[in-house]
Amino acid sequence: MELYIAIVARTLFLYVLIVIIFRLMGKREIGELSILDLVVFIMIAEMAVQAIESPEDPLLHTIFPMIILMSIQILLAYISLKSQKFREIMDGKPAVIINQGKIDEEEMKKQRYNFDDLLIQLRDKNVKNVSDVEFAILEPSGKLSVLEKNKKTLEWPLILDGKVQEENLGKINKTNLWLRQQLRELGHRDLKQISYCTYTNGTLFIDLKDEK
Repeated sequence: MELYIAIVARTLFLYVLIVIIFRLMGKREIGELSILDLVVFIMIAEMAVQAIESPEDPLLHTIFPMIILMSIQILLAYISLKSQKFREIMDGKPAVIINQGKIDEEEMKKQRYNFDDLLIQLRDKNVKNVSDVEFAILEPSGKLSVLEKNKKTLEWPLILDGKVQEENLGKINKTNLWLRQQLRELGHRDLKQISYCTYTNGTLFIDLKDEK
């Protein structure tokens, strides 16, 4: 009887502990978990199962590794917040699969993404014909973002966290010099003060850091 009571107590305690750990690690939808998030979640879940199945082992042997994993994850999340390069290494970058109505087969090969995957995800978006698609972007989470033709123009991020996105500038046939000139005309000379800047329908949207 004591064994069953110990198992129930451990189960309840570990359940509460895991909920607290996941809350401290930040909020994300399941479909948006990075590889690091997924690995940490699986490892923590496996530790909890082993602790429940082995009531004779001290709980500290399970709690301590969980806290270490949580600390590592929080540290990496902080580094990702500060470094775009680190985010790209750990999470990957969005890949343009359909660009201005043209399928990019080379990009599909790089992403190991086949036509069956493309057609399935287009159907999930209620898109019946590939010819109706202006842009299709494969996000790091694996989701496909689709912009159909004759609809609102895609929003291209040109500045993120004060850093110019040269790749996106090339996609809209603009240069770094053009962007800086446009920003100066709008009264923005220091790019580091710009948190987010996008280009849509010939117009720049600008959000400044710590803007009240």
